[in-house]
Amino acid sequence: MSLDEPRRAIGTPRSPVEGWLGRAVTLLESVGAALLALLFAVVMAAVIRRYLFGGGFVWSDELAIWLHAALIAFGMPLAATSALAMRLEVIVGLLPAAARRAAAILADAFAVHGALVLAMGGASVAAQVGGISTVLGLPEAWRFAVFAIGGGLTLLLVLARAGLDRSWPLAALSLAIGCAFYWLAQQASGIFVQPPSLIAAAWAGLGLVLGAPLPFALLAGVSLSGAFGGLLPEPAIVQNAVSGVGKFLLLAVPFFLLAGELLTEGGLAERLVRFAGTLVGHFRAGLAQTALVASVLFSGASGSSVANAAFGAKVMAPTLIARGYPPAQAGAIVAGVSMLDNIIPPSIAFLLLAAATNLSVGSLLVGGFVAGGVLALALAIGIHLSVRNVVAVAPKASGAERTRSFIGALPAIGLGIIVVVGIRFGVVTVTEASALAVAYSLVVCLVLRSLNGRTVFAALRKSATEAAAVGLLIGASAPFAFLLAVDRVSEQMASLVTAFGAGPYAVILLANLVLLVAGLFLDIGAAILLLGPLLLPAAVAAGLDPVQFGVILVVNLMIHGLTPPLGILVYVVSGILRQPAGAVFRAVLPLLGSLLLALAVLSLGAAAWPSLKGYF
Repeated sequence: MSLDEPRRAIGTPRSPVEGWLGRAVTLLESVGAALLALLFAVVMAAVIRRYLFGGGFVWSDELAIWLHAALIAFGMPLAATSALAMRLEVIVGLLPAAARRAAAILADAFAVHGALVLAMGGASVAAQVGGISTVLGLPEAWRFAVFAIGGGLTLLLVLARAGLDRSWPLAALSLAIGCAFYWLAQQASGIFVQPPSLIAAAWAGLGLVLGAPLPFALLAGVSLSGAFGGLLPEPAIVQNAVSGVGKFLLLAVPFFLLAGELLTEGGLAERLVRFAGTLVGHFRAGLAQTALVASVLFSGASGSSVANAAFGAKVMAPTLIARGYPPAQAGAIVAGVSMLDNIIPPSIAFLLLAAATNLSVGSLLVGGFVAGGVLALALAIGIHLSVRNVVAVAPKASGAERTRSFIGALPAIGLGIIVVVGIRFGVVTVTEASALAVAYSLVVCLVLRSLNGRTVFAALRKSATEAAAVGLLIGASAPFAFLLAVDRVSEQMASLVTAFGAGPYAVILLANLVLLVAGLFLDIGAAILLLGPLLLPAAVAAGLDPVQFGVILVVNLMIHGLTPPLGILVYVVSGILRQPAGAVFRAVLPLLGSLLLALAVLSLGAAAWPSLKGYF
């Protein structure tokens, strides 16, 4: 297959190998769905016992963490070979065909290297570690063995996909080069680079530019740094990765993804759109403003900007186009308003930041409400000023119509309120709230008869695959972050952001500039996990409130969902609408400008009034 063509979806098999690959993907998705369902059952059972009978299960937390690790391990092959691979393909796309072919071979070689680190390193740790888990009484080796299995399966699927997309000789070449990278990483070069994390960053950056999956590029970079004085041997890399995903807080990620997917499959998201239309549909650019208000409402239930972008591209964008909006502008509006989902609580981005920095999730969520309001206002102004040629306006809804649509949307609106209030006032933990969100979504949709067994299973499969991709990124970022900490990169970062002075205005200005540049090349999740711990100490030393700074950091990086070359929200929307990504990037510029102004307002507020803790 030519690299000029998009990667073909696995559907009707064209060869026995592709038939095998399709069945393997289906099996892995089904295993992930089963693990996610079991994970939900364990956490929900503990919640019920704790709040109804006065005590939880001793074993529930540890079992849930182990199930989450298994979910990530069996999902990582899909995260390496699907649209969730977090590949930077824009730069490669500018190359001639022959150069793109060479880049694809090398990108798969990076994936092979990363998969070998997980497979061989996991097997090594499993063989060496002894003892049994504290509560479950199971061998500790199992936690690492499952990552070894995941790495091995990833290696097989990467090579199978490469063979089908290009040719088997080229797939074999990727395997050979990847094995050579892996062998080189195990050798002592005799050359010591200070700091070794520079080698890791350079190698991972090269893999990213070539289009390698980001998590595997990070793993390959850390692995290669060992040959130049790095302090993380292969087993330690896997141990750090497993430890990185072993936080009970992170279980909220798959649950919030599942809750949002259930609401979408159950039709409650469309009810939010109808309610939003009754509020603002009669204004100038009313349908675009409806998309904005619907996104604000859906943010309280989803927590995932990508999920909102996909929903908006399927539901809102076709309606916008039918009402006279140019397709690129319709896509830009949907992508622009979708960034609010990771700002307005519950927010997966804030969960990642809290896990990386130990900031209070409740305080971050309150800050997210305030920041979300400022950003929504900025987007409303940007839409009003940029939509000029579309005159179709819906008639103003009556009070009765608004009441009916509000009642219809109330179940979805109530979910966000229940979750955030429960977390903020300490009624439930974040993970418990996310499990309750899933239970709430299931009960409401089943009562409304908008879900059945098939749609629930589809939601489980999709959410499990997305959660595995996020978890793999967290795991791959952990050894990289450890290497940065050992090399005391935070001190160098502090020197960088205080170059113009140590006052709050200078620090927040330079920190924003660093984030704006880094966000052009780093995935949003990876940037939060890597840069959050590096920049936060300098911000606190400058007198900035850590929660306010954390909110600004997430806002800054979420804006990069709309900027090239990564611009994940633009790519999601343009892919579904089948519009050139470049046209959507150009159309989103007015909204991007309004968001940058909102970021400036938030930053100035944080520098001027740091005593307003978490904007509360």
